[in-house]
Amino acid sequence: MPTESGSWSTARQTKQKRKSNSLTLKRTNSSEQERPGLQRDLLEGQDSKLPSSVRNTLMELFGQIEREFENLYIENLELRREIDTLNERLSVEGQTIDGADLSKGQMKTKASHSTSQLSQKLKTTYKASTSKIVSSFKTTTSRAICQLVKEYVGHRDGLWDVGVTRTHPVVLGTASADHTALLWSIETGKCLTKYVGHAGSVNSIKFHPTDQIALTASGDQTAHIWRYVVQLPTPLPTADTSQISGEEEVDFSDKDEGDPDGDISNDCPTVRVPITSLKSHQGVVIAADWLVGGKQAVTASWDRTANLYDVETSELVHALTGHDQELTHCCTHPTQRLVVTASRDTTFRLWDFRDPSIHSVNVFQGHTDTVTSAVFTVGDNVVSGSDDRTVKVWDLKNMRSPIATIRTDSAVNRISVSVGQRIIALPHDNRQVRLFDMSGVRLARLPRSNRQGHRRMVCCTVWSEDHPTCNLFSCGFDRQAIGWNINIPALLQEK
Repeated sequence: MPTESGSWSTARQTKQKRKSNSLTLKRTNSSEQERPGLQRDLLEGQDSKLPSSVRNTLMELFGQIEREFENLYIENLELRREIDTLNERLSVEGQTIDGADLSKGQMKTKASHSTSQLSQKLKTTYKASTSKIVSSFKTTTSRAICQLVKEYVGHRDGLWDVGVTRTHPVVLGTASADHTALLWSIETGKCLTKYVGHAGSVNSIKFHPTDQIALTASGDQTAHIWRYVVQLPTPLPTADTSQISGEEEVDFSDKDEGDPDGDISNDCPTVRVPITSLKSHQGVVIAADWLVGGKQAVTASWDRTANLYDVETSELVHALTGHDQELTHCCTHPTQRLVVTASRDTTFRLWDFRDPSIHSVNVFQGHTDTVTSAVFTVGDNVVSGSDDRTVKVWDLKNMRSPIATIRTDSAVNRISVSVGQRIIALPHDNRQVRLFDMSGVRLARLPRSNRQGHRRMVCCTVWSEDHPTCNLFSCGFDRQAIGWNINIPALLQEK
């Protein structure tokens, strides 16, 4: 509990911050008044990353706001002239509206009424104009169709990570705080394999690019490589789920978590012993991934290091040091020997192993809080998410500043980017999952209601564009993973 002196200090700092913000606002307003007006055609000629349809709509709405304020400004001038005229008439009788005797006579009532009326009209105009802008955006994004297809329920604790196999048959993998990793049939939702080799929370799961092998990271300070063999059952017919707009607003109330004793994973084939155990860390292993080719693996740990291993010999090849605080995530490039690590020190680092003789590292500093994840896209981009409620898109050729910034209302967890459509899926602490394009334009929000959606913090998302039914998966601390069908028209993604 904070002490009395601590509360007084906090209150003082808040007051000083508000005072500073007020002074800054005054300076900004004064500079805006002194700045010469820009020509409208000059503004319209500037480069913009917004789609032309959205940009034209914004210009039209801003024009309406400008015309409304022009009308209000003219009315304000007329009211001032009337007040000045009345003041001149009353000055003959020794009365004034602007002086100390403002409380006398009917003029005070009229002036007060006029001021109040003007203020109310300004507020009404502002609200109406804002509503038009918000409605315009909602109309644009509502064309994105986000449909819940399947729920995968069977873990006894929250899920940290979700992954999809890169080989056939395509199955879903989940990593849970209940010390297990499960493999699922995407079509039926049936548990296919249960891995119980870890002695701590399973924090990450990634699949080998060519073989039926999984890589899991755990709180027991190890990463395990284990083999699985799955045979998909015949899918059962399921009821059709109605299509729901990604922007539908529905109030939410928690559902019963269910009886944890009803664990459907008890009937799964169980794998208990890994092929290889990677044991060089001195703290929780929070994430792991395969390097291109699958002959090496990288792990990230709370001991502030990332390790690069040779999979066949389990030997440590490189210890990647430099972060000042615990690591939170690691990811590898799909086609090149590049690794990115994220940390609580508000940075993420790019490690380059393409040249065997030179192992370079670049530090990206753009967040103000823990970087929860950083992932590669196809090409030369990295997308990072943070507890500072922002997501940033970076160009590897120019790391000084992000090329796009997405601001949200909640902390962002492990993000994912689709390969084909280049859509970013953001899982949030507030149970939402939102979709953005690479330029930062919001496309949709996945539905969340009493009937569907996550009931607790969403920890991770992953795309699976080769699957005909589910192309996006999410998992969270409501002990379930969810498969979604996302259909974003090409019109919404045009630049």
